[in-house]
Amino acid sequence: MKKLLNTLYVSTQGAYIAKEGETLLIRVEKETKLRLPIHTLGAIVCFGQVSASPAAMGFCTDHDILMAFYTEHGKFQARVQGAVSGNVLLRRQQYRWADSEEQSATIARSVISGKIANSRTVIGRALRDYANHPEKEMLEKNHLHLKLLLQSIGRDASLTLDSLRGIEGEAAKRYFSVFDQLISVDKKHFFFNRRSKRPPLDNVNALLSFIYTLLAHDVTAALEGVGLDPAVGYLHRDRPGRAGLALDLMEELRAYLADRLVLSLINRKQIKSSGFKKSESGAVVMDDATRKIVLVAWQERKREIITHPFLKEKVEIGLLSHIQAMLFARYVRGDIDCYPPFIWR
Repeated sequence: MKKLLNTLYVSTQGAYIAKEGETLLIRVEKETKLRLPIHTLGAIVCFGQVSASPAAMGFCTDHDILMAFYTEHGKFQARVQGAVSGNVLLRRQQYRWADSEEQSATIARSVISGKIANSRTVIGRALRDYANHPEKEMLEKNHLHLKLLLQSIGRDASLTLDSLRGIEGEAAKRYFSVFDQLISVDKKHFFFNRRSKRPPLDNVNALLSFIYTLLAHDVTAALEGVGLDPAVGYLHRDRPGRAGLALDLMEELRAYLADRLVLSLINRKQIKSSGFKKSESGAVVMDDATRKIVLVAWQERKREIITHPFLKEKVEIGLLSHIQAMLFARYVRGDIDCYPPFIWR
């Protein structure tokens, strides 16, 4: 159980939320583990086998406290709200901002800054860990170029959305141009020439696409939990069937969560090339055993503890999507002046 941003995250399996006077109790095996006065809460997010009494749910709705329920793996299940909710106003503001080129550019600037900073850190970690890397000069060159792109965003507040997309595209090109140099083992089977999505054409792209899908699922679920519309984004504009806002908030998390996991799985030899097959269409897919290894590694990664750079509190990595969604919702409501992207230090 963790309380952040006036939001209580309950992940202890078998936990039960009950009401006692003006207080909510969190019980595990009939033992009270936590007492929280209702006025200290803004939302309760529950994962897995967590339940609540009708009295507790009614108490929360009466006090305009959101309750969101997810599976243990983060799939959104339900949201409990009272008759009067701020989500209509929240979404109306979200939609109004999406119609504003200037506001969309402001949000895109934050998201892209986080993406470039975290991509640069991935390269920087490789330079630190492999001081005698054979491609050190190329890595240093692109590491510096990403820094210059990041500075260009910070210097010019008048950049349009299209200009920002151009910078984001250049940063992605630079980052992925050295991604192959970050792979240190079995280069015959695990190599990276370019990003191929639909379909992935090599083992590394198959891994990236699969883990990006997992991340998109988590971010979408988090946005639904705080009452935002995952489909209406700012950097990624409206397109039928596309979760634009989820893709926006994913950008800052891709390098830190997904790319690092891909590199770890390969470089630590946790997966084998025999677990990948190429179909007649040229698409590369993982077999069930490899997919299971990746899913287990993904869940283990999400249980790791870090200090959130904005909150300055220790959190599980698996809560990052929910924390960033909550921060974005607070920004839309006007509770904070700007959206703070997650930047890996």
